[in-house]
Amino acid sequence: RLELPSPTPMRKKQTWPVTRKAYPEPVRGTRDWVMWAAWADRITFEDIFHVAGLTEAEVIKLMRRNLSKTSFRRWRKRVNSKSIKHRKRFQRDRESTRRRSPIHLELT
Repeated sequence: RLELPSPTPMRKKQTWPVTRKAYPEPVRGTRDWVMWAAWADRITFEDIFHVAGLTEAEVIKLMRRNLSKTSFRRWRKRVNSKSIKHRKRFQRDRESTRRRSPIHLELT
């Protein structure tokens, strides 16, 4: 009788694909991170100051130096229209919208 070796299971190597972001977050505190954070809607100027130590005026200067004229104008328009870039303005606008919401108007 001929004995065959026991079959070893043929396993496929599980190499999971690495999820890549289109624009991954740069190293914190670098010039690239400051520019990335300045474009991000949910990162306030106060957060940028805590991480990189740059004030809003310094961030504006950095963006003006490193962006084209039209990109800088687009960024400034976006920042000025977004109340979320300034924490105090965001909180104030949020409170005012709560007061003006239809639910509150019906209750009064």
